Amino acid sequence: MLEPAGLTAIEETVYRLLVGTATASAQEVADQTGLPRDSVEAVLAALRGKGLASTTDRDPLHYAAVPPDVALLPRLQRNADALDKARTAVTDLLDSYRSTRRRHDPGQLIEVITGAEALRQHLRQMQDNARHEMLWFCKAQYVAMPSGSNRAEYDALARGVRYRVLYEQAFFDDEGAVDNVVEGVRAGEVARSVPHLPLRLAVADRAIAICPLVPGGPQGSPHVATAALVRGSSLLEALISLFERYWETAVPLNVSASGGVEGSDGVVDADPLTETDRRLLSLLVAGVADKAIASQMGLSRRTVQRHIQHMMTLAGADTRMQLAWQAARRGWL
Repeated sequence: MLEPAGLTAIEETVYRLLVGTATASAQEVADQTGLPRDSVEAVLAALRGKGLASTTDRDPLHYAAVPPDVALLPRLQRNADALDKARTAVTDLLDSYRSTRRRHDPGQLIEVITGAEALRQHLRQMQDNARHEMLWFCKAQYVAMPSGSNRAEYDALARGVRYRVLYEQAFFDDEGAVDNVVEGVRAGEVARSVPHLPLRLAVADRAIAICPLVPGGPQGSPHVATAALVRGSSLLEALISLFERYWETAVPLNVSASGGVEGSDGVVDADPLTETDRRLLSLLVAGVADKAIASQMGLSRRTVQRHIQHMMTLAGADTRMQLAWQAARRGWL
């Protein structure tokens, strides 16, 4: 049981005996364990050399156990650190091996995935293995994962993986989409919105990507979902560059966590907007249509338009574009 701490089975037996007694001589240990005395003396010498047993000048023939927290925990920590370094080295070797294989075998660069379940498994595995960052293009109408069902994201966020997610405006027309995005942002996701996305995309650690090849949706048959698993290559670099280009021009999606905003002069002013106003404004600036906003928030279109007009009056804006500009300047977003 204590092999990870560097003890053999017989050393563990003798150490456990010493832990249960104040002191013991080699003969006493031999009598209680049934081991030959010369073997016991060798084991006691080994334990002493490993810092697990000690004697005193007054009684060099009797051995006492060094407390386990002093003797064992540092050894376990050193072994754990060594194991982590070895794991990292193996991961680097595996990356190098795969890179070499890809250079000599083009078939290693792109793998075709067929079927919604296989696509879901690969997306989960990518997120489970991610160590640094996930990049996403989220289009309307899911292929493998309905909105809100990607629980692997929350596990990854909890262990420090950064998520940058781009949503196209039509995505918010799906039932429950806004609430799911709000949940993700509150968990740590960094979200932005664009009018349209050219494709679906997921990229893990800039090392591997999944990109569906054939359009498919919840009404389609499972075999319709066909995707490419793209590893380190010029194609992967192009997909990452495409993401970054869309990211630069996208509108940030934020979730208000307090009832006040900090003005440009550093003074905390009274917030003129309600939580409903803020949520509606975020959707409006993201380009979501009035009808979709009303559906997502459970309001009538007339109520949505009344809120927008109220915010335009507060901001002194004549158009919705001016409202968006004023909202950004005043820190309402």
